[in-house]
Amino acid sequence: MTKNPSSSAVVPGILHHLQESVALRHHIHAHPELAFEEHATSELVAGKLAEWGYEVHRGLGGTGVVGTLKKGSGPRRLGLRADMDALPIHEETKLPYASQHGGTMHACGHDGHTASLLAAARELKDTDFDGTLHLIFQPAEEGLGGARKMVEDGLFERFPCDGVFAFHNMPGYPVGKFGTLPGAFMASSDTVIIKIIGNGGHGSMPHITVDAILVASYLVVALQSVVARNVDPRQMAVVTVGALHAGNAPNVIAETAELRLSVRAYSPEVRALLRQRITELAQTQAQAMGARAEVDYHWRYPALQNDAGMTAFAEGVVRDWLGQDAFIENVQQLTGSEDFSFMLEQCPGCYVIIGNGEGEQGGCMVHNPRYDFNDGILPIAASYWVKLTQRFLSDAPLVA
Repeated sequence: MTKNPSSSAVVPGILHHLQESVALRHHIHAHPELAFEEHATSELVAGKLAEWGYEVHRGLGGTGVVGTLKKGSGPRRLGLRADMDALPIHEETKLPYASQHGGTMHACGHDGHTASLLAAARELKDTDFDGTLHLIFQPAEEGLGGARKMVEDGLFERFPCDGVFAFHNMPGYPVGKFGTLPGAFMASSDTVIIKIIGNGGHGSMPHITVDAILVASYLVVALQSVVARNVDPRQMAVVTVGALHAGNAPNVIAETAELRLSVRAYSPEVRALLRQRITELAQTQAQAMGARAEVDYHWRYPALQNDAGMTAFAEGVVRDWLGQDAFIENVQQLTGSEDFSFMLEQCPGCYVIIGNGEGEQGGCMVHNPRYDFNDGILPIAASYWVKLTQRFLSDAPLVA
């Protein structure tokens, strides 16, 4: 029998407290905080978890919170993660609960991720399971590696997990539809700053200068050959020159120029190759034109690698609960990045996307000043956490 994500599929306790959960989401949305500054959000999360009987641990990764609940004597240990930080974007939604902090907004839905996990936490305190549950509320997902910081602070040594799971809302897909893949589901993300150093001078005498802008321009073109001619065409790679800064007057030949690149791949081998070739090209291109290049390569987020067994487990939970139609058809790998990848490097797990809606009903893409998390997926996401916890923390085999 095929089932669809609807109110009939929502865990009754989640539905009973839904208005409060939505109000909590709106409160978090109205009071966004940037990476590693989630002090009020962290306090709110810790207070709710303590109120519901969780053992609360603060301070991992700076503002991170872990809530632990143990029931029975089962040996399994489960981690569920939500991110809490907002973005430096000025909100333009004109919603009644729009950001009260100018220039900062929840433009990626982390308010909804946090509220969904809190809704599940409230229900799970009264739900039967057998084992240890760790709820991980993470700071600084947006570019600053809060997950890496929590791992470095001993997350999995202090709170061992046999599996760790997370989700992200995804505009452009129907509300409540799930999608995931085993293996590389999201790309790595590295940032490269290349400084070209030439010899500036008067625009009327170019022959006694080394024009950094000209060198940088040749380098922008040369960098396109990395993906076209160095990477196996069966592999994915992205080299984007997102910014080029140089000069400030029409009659002055710039002495320096700076390029800023975003570099992505699924494969660790391709990721390493991109670093090698970009560095070599920058230095040799500059040298060939009488300049020099300084390459500052920021090794940021690795590709997000879903464990095959944990992915099959998560898919089985959704399939048994909502039916096969709950899945996005032919879901593809994503070229965006996620620092949950650092947690998956330490513990097997699975990251899923949940449709945020289409068109005017949740279809606005994230990192947009008019984006808003769709409250319609909050009860589905919270119920997913409950269903997954019940299945994981039981004596049943994880994968049939």
